[in-house]
Amino acid sequence: MLPKKARLTTSEDFAKATKSGLRLTSENLVGYLYISPAANNANSEPTPKCGLIINKSVGGSVMRHRIARQLRHDIAPNLHTLPSDSLFVVRVLKSAPEYTNELTQLISNLLSRSQKNVSQ
Repeated sequence: MLPKKARLTTSEDFAKATKSGLRLTSENLVGYLYISPAANNANSEPTPKCGLIINKSVGGSVMRHRIARQLRHDIAPNLHTLPSDSLFVVRVLKSAPEYTNELTQLISNLLSRSQKNVSQ
């Protein structure tokens, strides 16, 4: 489970990540990574924040909540790999039996792509 401080909760954060962040698409998922150029709050420890977007077209309420639990469980061990003070959003395109490998690959590809953008 994701810690409370690692969850995206405001629509502004979701909009910032999806509109201004790096985007990478896989077969069942779309990942967005927004790396903040400067720390907004100097008093608190900057931590990466994660959020999920699961549309009704994926399935009913039970299916969407099952997918959300699975993705949060898969994101938690990868949380330390994300840059501090970054926003990471996963959009689910369609239902699949398992997302673990695809999500891990998506995170690593986004991180390598963000490193390429920084070095250029």
